[in-house]
Amino acid sequence: MKGPLTIPILPILAVALFLVSVIALKVGAVSIPLAKLGGGLSEVEFTILMDIRLPRILLSIIVGAGVATAGAAIQGLFRNPLADPALIGVSSGAALFAAGFMVLGFENSLANSLGVSGCAFVGGLITTMIVLVIGRKSGSISGMLLAGIAINAVALSGVGLFSYLSSDAQLRSVAFWALGSFNAADWTMVKIATLSVPFIFLMIFESGKLNAITLGDQEASHLGIAVPALRRRIVIYTAVIVGIGVSLAGVISFIGLIVPHLIRLSVGSNHYSLIPCSALLGAILVLIADIFCRTLFSPAELPVGLVTAIVGGPFFIYLIVNQKEKLGI
Repeated sequence: MKGPLTIPILPILAVALFLVSVIALKVGAVSIPLAKLGGGLSEVEFTILMDIRLPRILLSIIVGAGVATAGAAIQGLFRNPLADPALIGVSSGAALFAAGFMVLGFENSLANSLGVSGCAFVGGLITTMIVLVIGRKSGSISGMLLAGIAINAVALSGVGLFSYLSSDAQLRSVAFWALGSFNAADWTMVKIATLSVPFIFLMIFESGKLNAITLGDQEASHLGIAVPALRRRIVIYTAVIVGIGVSLAGVISFIGLIVPHLIRLSVGSNHYSLIPCSALLGAILVLIADIFCRTLFSPAELPVGLVTAIVGGPFFIYLIVNQKEKLGI
């Protein structure tokens, strides 16, 4: 069931990512000519590139690649093209703990030392572990799916409660964080984001087993795959990847849901090509969305999650209506 990684679309996506990255370096409130990127930058332009745009670009690429990779793996694990990384509770859990930190403060406590990002990451892991434990007790993938839906509902209700208790300033902070943004990107955040990169590669290494599990749990077991262990690994990898992304940039909607669909339309459902191609396309789309967010109303910025939701929602409806046979919906 192996498939080659070096399919034509992979180098095309890699080149596209490079070109979009160059454009992202150039455009912004201060436009920098392409000719200067090779040298001849003023001190101000060099500072803008190295301290603002480059870390923002790298963070967008890592987060976009991670969320799309997790989406492709989760859809294979659940054998459901409508599955999304948020189904395991990581995004809602992160939002709950981040909202709690912003509203309650937690002065002179461990939570205060963790900050918003640290609390969000811990919250995402805790809710995912709860879903994993419930799913393990149920003994079925559908049990885990239902547990994820229930935990999501509870966590989002908690976010609503914190929003109700918050002041106007706190409410704006919670709402803006929940919509996702890369405007605070710096090199420290990029270093933290790189912790998710090994887990992206671990997802790629699971491609053969994900191909097998799409045939069914029994069939995969007959092929020598320990299905419960695979399920735990994929969920844990997803929790770490998405948890890091959400803690640093907030919730980026629809990337984990739509990107794997777009890749399936081009290369099919073989995870050997689906996962790495999803990673590249996810990085490209998030980077394009961020370019749009920071240039449309410059110097003001739109939340990137708002843009991905506005564009992704209608496009996903189009896919469901017009490509349902190809996607197996």
